Amino acid sequence: MKILAISGSARLNSTNTAMLRAIRAIAPSDIEVSIFDGVGRLPVFSPDLEGEWLPEAVRDFIDVIAQSDGMIMASPEYVRSIPGGLKNAIDWLVSGDEIVHKPIALLHASHRGDDMLAGLRTVLSTITDRFAGDIFLRLHLMKLEPAEVWKAVEAAENRSRVQAYLQAFSAYCMADNKIA
Repeated sequence: MKILAISGSARLNSTNTAMLRAIRAIAPSDIEVSIFDGVGRLPVFSPDLEGEWLPEAVRDFIDVIAQSDGMIMASPEYVRSIPGGLKNAIDWLVSGDEIVHKPIALLHASHRGDDMLAGLRTVLSTITDRFAGDIFLRLHLMKLEPAEVWKAVEAAENRSRVQAYLQAFSAYCMADNKIA
């Protein structure tokens, strides 16, 4: 099972990216987690740049999505909303087919952010028919440094929650028999 984990943060020392890296390290052996942490490097979406003019960074982003069996998104909340970089990344996907039937679940690194999560749920359930709204994991990692995030995620209680989350999402990805 190949899961692409997308960090909605453009920060170098992002809590979300650190969380995704820690999750990748403790994922069950039958689940390969790769991370896309480049939302800040994607050019601003423009329909004029689609098709033959698609920027290389966007083409690479779309390719890693196409190669995954499912996607997990983890994002901070900015001004009670989806960060601009993540929304921009999603906008690049709207006119293509790569996301339409792609299973997607959310993961959250804070006790706050419900407004952003509500908006992200609306956007994702609009662009894919496989949004797994019931598969959700929230870890309380806000304001931790990356090394502290790793320790928190690897703690026994969180490790078992992360592994159960990944296994539930993997089963969801396989549920439509499109993934063998």
